[in-house]
Amino acid sequence: MTTIDIDGEDASDGLLSLVVAVVELLVEAMEREAIRRMESGKLSDEQIEQLGQQLQAIEAEIDDIKETSDIENDVDNVRSELDGIVDDALRMIDTEAATAGTGRGSVADTPTAASDREGTR
Repeated sequence: MTTIDIDGEDASDGLLSLVVAVVELLVEAMEREAIRRMESGKLSDEQIEQLGQQLQAIEAEIDDIKETSDIENDVDNVRSELDGIVDDALRMIDTEAATAGTGRGSVADTPTAASDREGTR
């Protein structure tokens, strides 16, 4: 089972790295939702512009925090560890589904956070 090591240089850097990694994931989810809404025509041009500016401001602030705190590599490591946890969870679900005879498909067929993240950077 994958675990997350947040000790790093010290506990506060590890905790900050974890928080920043989670915020990055939330921002990526918000970006995907914004794209979905834009494609469905639910947002006006003004709302699209405002949303884009707000997301850029959040990303700039995250980048500034990572640079100022010198935690860029730590955040990447936490994200990688989170991907491992997601993969472990999907494997467990697959095993349980196969045991129950309801199989939901292969983990290889399911996009992970890692492959999803690669497409958004």
